[in-house]
Amino acid sequence: MKALVTGGNGFLGSAIVRMLHARGDNVAILCRTRYDHIAPCVSRVFQADLRNPQAVRAACQGVDVVFHVAALTGIWGPRREFHSINVEGARNVIDACLANGVTKLVYTSSPSVVFGREELCGVDESQPYPDRYLAAYPESKAAAERLVLEANDASLATVALRPHLIWGPGDPHLMPRVIQRAREGKLLQVGDGTNLVDITYIDNAAEAHLLAADALRPGAPCAGRAYFISQGEPVSLWPWLNQILAAVDAPTAVRRISFSAAYSVGALLEAAYCLVGARSEPRMTRFLACQLAKSHYFNITAARRELGYKPRISTQEGIERFLSGCSAPVA
Repeated sequence: MKALVTGGNGFLGSAIVRMLHARGDNVAILCRTRYDHIAPCVSRVFQADLRNPQAVRAACQGVDVVFHVAALTGIWGPRREFHSINVEGARNVIDACLANGVTKLVYTSSPSVVFGREELCGVDESQPYPDRYLAAYPESKAAAERLVLEANDASLATVALRPHLIWGPGDPHLMPRVIQRAREGKLLQVGDGTNLVDITYIDNAAEAHLLAADALRPGAPCAGRAYFISQGEPVSLWPWLNQILAAVDAPTAVRRISFSAAYSVGALLEAAYCLVGARSEPRMTRFLACQLAKSHYFNITAARRELGYKPRISTQEGIERFLSGCSAPVA
């Protein structure tokens, strides 16, 4: 199989590239920044911006499947920037697939596309999009997901995966950020600490993408559908984080703030940042308060049934693998 992975130099993209390469697939990547760590696994590299339709079209030439992983992530930032990269970028990928006769498009979405403010406990893919979003990121990902799924037809089969809180060795975002905040004494537990949250080990998330590509074809059960991906069993968020913090000799989260207080602080900081036009990220936002204090876990029965997905790496094994890479202090 000839594949293109957008964002192939990122955390998830790199894992997908390595898995494709390991099984003998021919892999190209499209990325904006350095790719040295993944270069031995790829046949072609296109350094370009998703917002450049000509560059995206060139990258999609001669491939059978596109894994669209690249996105602008974050809890804060200009709405127009999230829209231009995540929504218009997805539109450019779809147009490039159609122009080049690509038959499969696997899109990396996010469970946040169905997250408004209320808890999500064991919901499946019938959960509707909320009427309003608390951040530009989930709003843009939902719009992009709609575009991808609506593009599904007899010539281009599409599927969207929603892996939740991807973590593991090499994670440049989630756990290093938590550990750093803990070391700086800035980590606060938001809420009463009883919320259950889904997580996804990096290898499981990557394998789900390969399974989706293999199952995808026009008219297949997965074509035109979205799927939640996770470990299949939620964790108690704050005890899980504290377990990892203790294992790397970082202070655990002992100071607490109520959800209502964190939500109010987030609203005030958002208003202040908007007023002064600040581009830096507030320490708290309404979206972040909800993510840290409320339960959000999902039913992955559909992915098991229609993609053949199962989390091969257990959460405990994932913790052990992650910690084995943390022998040196995380900075």
